[in-house]
Amino acid sequence: MKKQERADLVRLRLQAMYPDPPIPLDHRDEFTLLVAVLLSAQCTDKKVNEVTPELFAVAGTPQKMLELGEAEILRLIRPIGLSNSKAKNLMKLSQRLVEHHDSAVPRTFEELEALAGVGHKTASVVMAQSFGVPAFPVDTHIHRLAQRWGLTSGKSVTQTEMDLKKLFPIESWNDLHLQIIYYGREHCTARGCDGTKCEICRELYPKRTKAVVCQKPS
Repeated sequence: MKKQERADLVRLRLQAMYPDPPIPLDHRDEFTLLVAVLLSAQCTDKKVNEVTPELFAVAGTPQKMLELGEAEILRLIRPIGLSNSKAKNLMKLSQRLVEHHDSAVPRTFEELEALAGVGHKTASVVMAQSFGVPAFPVDTHIHRLAQRWGLTSGKSVTQTEMDLKKLFPIESWNDLHLQIIYYGREHCTARGCDGTKCEICRELYPKRTKAVVCQKPS
């Protein structure tokens, strides 16, 4: 099976399994999604969803986040990994939104990535899920599965993103990155599948017997 054929099969199977994939991070608008995605770095979405209701109840806007203050932000997000740096970034991010964007979340990659704590992946999620701009955020699940499925070399998340964008039609990107994430959590997990066990891996590589050694994101 050629690479494009594998990609086409993956898209077909995932669309059947997850026809309308929800955003896994609880939020109510562009700002709360931005905050939730920032907090999710090196942390599970489940843990973020446990913490953000209390945070958003008192700091659901950039101005209120500033008024809350770094110490109180830190107290509320302490169960989340890297909470110290994330509290600082939320203060800086909110200040920039208030002072330079009239408290609105900007709608360009360049402006988003200029915000404290916001990298390309976070900006991609916001652009895709808040504004409907085609993007392909690559997290650890996507990076791992793309290698197992023979869709990328896995040299870096940047390379993985470029490779996947070439293989899948642009209109599928925003749903597809969520579909791969859900499949990676539920079926092709880091320890539960090594490239030989889950349904899609077996269908793509029926004769594969050796485990796929995936390169870590860089």
